[in-house]
Amino acid sequence: MNDFVHTLTAMPTARQSGCPFDPPKELIEAREHGPISRFPFPSGHQGWLVTGYDLVRSVLADQRFSSRKELMLHHPLVDYGDIEVPPAPPGEFLLMDEPQHSRYRKPLVGKFTVRRMRLLTERVEQITADHLDAMDKAGPTADLVTAFAKPIPSIVICELLGVPYEDRGRFQENIDTFLGGEVSDEELIAAYLATQEYLAELVAAKRANPTDDVLSDLLDSDLTDEELKGIALILLAAGFDTTANMLALGTFALLRNPDQLAALRTDPALTDQAVEELLRYLSVAKQFHRVALEDVELGGHTIEAGTTVILSLNTANRDPERFPDPHTLDLRRQNGGHLAFSHGIHQCLGQQLARVELRVALPALINRFPTLRLAVPAEEVSLRPETADIYGVKSLPVTWDA
Repeated sequence: MNDFVHTLTAMPTARQSGCPFDPPKELIEAREHGPISRFPFPSGHQGWLVTGYDLVRSVLADQRFSSRKELMLHHPLVDYGDIEVPPAPPGEFLLMDEPQHSRYRKPLVGKFTVRRMRLLTERVEQITADHLDAMDKAGPTADLVTAFAKPIPSIVICELLGVPYEDRGRFQENIDTFLGGEVSDEELIAAYLATQEYLAELVAAKRANPTDDVLSDLLDSDLTDEELKGIALILLAAGFDTTANMLALGTFALLRNPDQLAALRTDPALTDQAVEELLRYLSVAKQFHRVALEDVELGGHTIEAGTTVILSLNTANRDPERFPDPHTLDLRRQNGGHLAFSHGIHQCLGQQLARVELRVALPALINRFPTLRLAVPAEEVSLRPETADIYGVKSLPVTWDA
């Protein structure tokens, strides 16, 4: 066993000035001390922070570490005292272990295959072209978040699930609220409950009048309406928020790395590689939590049963032992294997959909607007706070030559 272990005394709440794409420096420094650190939670619970690629990947694949919501008793920034955490609602399978997890995920796997998602490419191209046309017409300035990054994945996931187009704004606003990390607990809960209420109405409408969409396809299974509501919530939130932030933050990163932007613009064959590198470099889903179900040896230390472990995906994806020169955006990077979509049984179900959207939308944007550039100094771009589940930009003012 290792006698010395680094301790991170508090979870950072901000990124270093001028470094919007890098993990907080405290997390990078923790990784430099080693792949695993002690972390005392505000509640007094003695937990662990895992920052190294190999250890993060191994925990994600190890079912001795649980994702169950009712075991997540400790928050890295807040002491919630003795409040009791209920199990995840039916259908919300990201916060469940086997066998409950598979009960909800299994019926969905066939809906999100590589082949099925590639069949969507033409539709994604059309949605993207429509929004670029609208930008061009309204330009030559735009907030890329509202004009491009949010509507594309929002429309795609709405169409997949069968959400009526006119309802899109309603759920988008609520999802922004409960994932954005900037509201009170009361506002967060209200937005979450409003989304649940809407999805209950949607499931009931599908029961009465099924249409050609994923949610209607699931009506033939033994899933209850309550379970379908929970599944729909996971798919809507994950299918919208993560990709929207990747599109906006990815564009920001390209604009701040003009040599890489030029390489992508001149070499379309680079697109797939470029998307994987942006996913690694940005890691918008920053961290996950797990709880040890039994004593587990990890990185030379014993993680005792009941201990909460924070998995830092953004430092794992910047681990120099896995990725040479990890803090450099290199669209020609050869070694993939990033953990941006997690790993193990909870690996992102919609990762192929996200890839299709990114591979279509980013090249379309930079080719449509060859002179695209920031309309404000980079330091004035409004970033999501570290308290947000998904990192990104709140707005991205851009301009181009008309």
